[in-house]
Amino acid sequence: MMHRLIIAAFAIWIGAGAAFAVQPDEVLPDPALEARARVISKDLRCLVCRNESIDESNAELARDLRLLVRERLVVGDSNEETIAFIVDRFGEYVLLRPQTDGANQILWWAGPLLLLIAFGIGIGYLRGRAATIDHAPKGLSKDEEARLKKILED
Repeated sequence: MMHRLIIAAFAIWIGAGAAFAVQPDEVLPDPALEARARVISKDLRCLVCRNESIDESNAELARDLRLLVRERLVVGDSNEETIAFIVDRFGEYVLLRPQTDGANQILWWAGPLLLLIAFGIGIGYLRGRAATIDHAPKGLSKDEEARLKKILED
């Protein structure tokens, strides 16, 4: 019983950090714009926390980015324009889901390609090893047995 209580308290404590990341003074009065801001904020990386969205982060830089997103939406930018503005300012690293076009395709395809190459090399190595083992002599020839007997008698 106590074990379940501790797990429940820990889960609430972990979830509470993200719940309080967006401060009340940041929330836009228009619910539609606020919903758009939340969607955008979930796709942007906190540059301090690294693998946390700015929507979940309590860092000052994340707060500044949240305010910047809301400012761009109030001005009238679309979601794509807002994201493009932030990427132009902070680089593509700010995206939690990197783009899959251009030079990034090298990164997206390098892992699977190297895995296939390694798999091919492994199969080639095992086949080559099996081929050399099959051609190995099975035992001593008659001449070698006679010579061995002679050596052992001496």
